[in-house]
Amino acid sequence: MTSLHRLSGVYGAAVTPLKPDFSPDPDAVPALLDFLARRGCHGALLFGTTGEGPSFTPAERLENLRAALEFRLSNPDFRLLIGTGTPSLEETVELTRDVFNLGADGVVVLPPYYYRKVSDEGLFAWYSQVIRRAVPSDGALLGYHIPPVTAVGLSFELLSRLKDAFQDRFAGIKDSSADLDHARNLGERFGTDLLILNGTDRLFTQALQAGASGCITALANLFSPDLRRVWDAHQGDDVDETAQGRLSAARSISESYPPAPPLLKMLLERWFGFPRWPVRPPLLSMPLEIAEKALADFEPLRNA
Repeated sequence: MTSLHRLSGVYGAAVTPLKPDFSPDPDAVPALLDFLARRGCHGALLFGTTGEGPSFTPAERLENLRAALEFRLSNPDFRLLIGTGTPSLEETVELTRDVFNLGADGVVVLPPYYYRKVSDEGLFAWYSQVIRRAVPSDGALLGYHIPPVTAVGLSFELLSRLKDAFQDRFAGIKDSSADLDHARNLGERFGTDLLILNGTDRLFTQALQAGASGCITALANLFSPDLRRVWDAHQGDDVDETAQGRLSAARSISESYPPAPPLLKMLLERWFGFPRWPVRPPLLSMPLEIAEKALADFEPLRNA
């Protein structure tokens, strides 16, 4: 195998524990991270899409990061990535700077998603400001490519410019395009020059074969042992078809119950005994009838 980036591996796109009044519950964060670590995750992304990131203020994100860092005192190898992207340049800069000052390993940054027809030149200027002003020399920023949600994609030309301009600080991309051709083309274009973390469970094996360096997925909250089996097999130049088959099946089922956070929080409670955390509006908790149907659909995969 080629030399791996220090942030390579399997990451859980962690849900965000909430209290009944929809405020964050930082006291619940260490137990969730311990659960992910024990089930094979190398690290977690807090406040990504699965973590309802855009629904939370910078202060709320920092409070949960502090709780996560308490967990890492006894788990120093567990890596912490934080979603810091907002439509506001200044808010993104300040939050990113604060996240690194506290001790996060890296940030995953959405493009500014309000103006949907901005040019690559505009996006380069925006990301350049964030990196220059907020990312330390030993920090790592990953762009977050999720056009089905943001409608603002990160082109290969933009990625190349950012990598050329910020060799170490612009680490790579979280690719949530859910597009196999895109995953393959990323690998062909950049190879190991970029840290590519795939965001689609059903594509994990193929993305690794195409040059990805790991994954950050919502289903890692439930199926991280399978993700780790696929990862470990790939490190030995092998393929775990059984684990990948379960991941692909789970992804297909999950797509029948969007959005992901209410589904995952329901399953974490029913399968693993976590509290039934609410989601913050405009998301709504899963109605009982739909939850029961989802449980029945997932049951064949629960203990596979």
